[in-house]
Amino acid sequence: MKTIIAAAVAAAFAVPAFAQTSTPSAQERAENREKVQDKLPGSSERAQNREKVNEKLPTADERAKNRDKVSTGASNAALTTKVKSALAKDSGMGTMTSIDVDSDKGVVTLKGKVDTAEAKKKAEAIAKKVDGVKSVKNQLRVEAKKDKQS
Repeated sequence: MKTIIAAAVAAAFAVPAFAQTSTPSAQERAENREKVQDKLPGSSERAQNREKVNEKLPTADERAKNRDKVSTGASNAALTTKVKSALAKDSGMGTMTSIDVDSDKGVVTLKGKVDTAEAKKKAEAIAKKVDGVKSVKNQLRVEAKKDKQS
């Protein structure tokens, strides 16, 4: 019971501290409006700010080109990943870490070194089978492994 009374007394004293003592007169409100208006930019300044913002924003054509770039980049990356996965899945090509795969709009480029001409042909054949590949530029070099001598 003492707790309830103490809370009620505290609330009674706290409320007036937050309450506004009087309503501003019409004259005070007008003065406050003038003070605020002086701090706001004028219409010509607002127009200049809008022009600055619009200069920085891309046009609809620029946004469309950006979307195409992002979309193309994503599809190129996906195609590159598909070809790398296909090469890794093949039993003879799984250990071929020296093959670099790049793609651009469906054209896959294979670069790097392989041990035999057969491995070079096989890598190209595997890449051509991947869905989305239009053509393959096989720039692989055949270099026989050097035996390590102790």
